[in-house]
Amino acid sequence: MRDNRDYALDDTDTIKDLIRENPWCTFVSSVPDHGIVASHYPVLLDEEAEGIVLLSHVGRPDETKHRLGHHAMLAIVQGPHGYISPSWYGYRPNVPTWNFAVAHLHGVPEILGDEENLRVLDRLVAHFERVLPDPHLLHATAENSEYAHRIVTGTVGFRLRVDRVEAKEKMNQDKPEESINKIIGHLVEPGPYNNPALAARMARVNGMEHPQGRPAGAPEDASTRR
Repeated sequence: MRDNRDYALDDTDTIKDLIRENPWCTFVSSVPDHGIVASHYPVLLDEEAEGIVLLSHVGRPDETKHRLGHHAMLAIVQGPHGYISPSWYGYRPNVPTWNFAVAHLHGVPEILGDEENLRVLDRLVAHFERVLPDPHLLHATAENSEYAHRIVTGTVGFRLRVDRVEAKEKMNQDKPEESINKIIGHLVEPGPYNNPALAARMARVNGMEHPQGRPAGAPEDASTRR
């Protein structure tokens, strides 16, 4: 990823928040004699571990395609992103650009046994189901639990202890405050580039009022930040 200190994201807590808020992850391996392999799966943080540690799984036979556990893997987590028109800055000259938040996380996967994999899958389901009025948990009933034990062998769980991070957050931090406010305003307007999630992220990063009236950095629903 191109190095640009203006947009460097090197705060571990902020990177962890990016993962929590955007848990759909792209896993990339360079496999000898095969080439590049990419897969997409949800991911959780191991909240009890030091540093950044990811918990996830792949469906068989992806573990064979990646040769999981035999070499380093790249995990890519991406936050809100979108097109920024040069007409939105309020001054000229300017060029089109793309705002984004992304983290490249490197490490060697550690394969989980079936029982630990099942515990991680249980946490994953609970993470997404808990905000629903009738959560459908993995072990909600004896029947559910029996089914979970049957299907767990179709997945391979892994822990990825991140040993190298490249992260970047380009949210017009290098532009005048007036221009940033104009861009946020355009992003929340109806139209082809309406992008309220990106507008909220821009407001948070630049320490401005949330475009929906909340203080910058305040979550929409505190119950989802667990």
